[in-house]
Amino acid sequence: MQRFDSLNDSGEFSIELFDITSLDSEIRADRLCETLLRIFCHYQVEEGGLRPEDAGAQARGADYLLREFIIGDRRENLFRIAPDRVRQFAGNWYITRSLEPNLNELREILRGTADFYGFLAGFGLYPTEQTLQIQSLCRDLDYYQQRIDDFWAISEDGFASWNTACPIEP
Repeated sequence: MQRFDSLNDSGEFSIELFDITSLDSEIRADRLCETLLRIFCHYQVEEGGLRPEDAGAQARGADYLLREFIIGDRRENLFRIAPDRVRQFAGNWYITRSLEPNLNELREILRGTADFYGFLAGFGLYPTEQTLQIQSLCRDLDYYQQRIDDFWAISEDGFASWNTACPIEP
């Protein structure tokens, strides 16, 4: 396990290695993301004082948003996402792609995401200002609960207006 204080000096996590231009680069970004999430989990235990099961829950939360949505669906570099991607994920993508979207599960995903981007920012791997925006969006649980409630209340042709209220931009 590499030392945490040298994480940002490692060529292993060069931002460019997470660019996705082909299937091979998507697979590479996914594997690197998995490695980075493992380091994040260990860091949360060793430096953050979390219990292993709590650190694991944070890593699993971030994993779902990053590997399923950012890398797998959007095919974007996790170091270059705009903070609004979090709202698009939590307010639309997660809801429409989950069998039973619920705030308890979403809360864990968002908690892990907020802490993961805080971890990256702490090592200079993601801009602090954008991290603060991501963390703020992750705390907007009332908004996401309303989106879930509104989704379940859709009738007839109501999906289009629901989708327009929080679209997933290309």
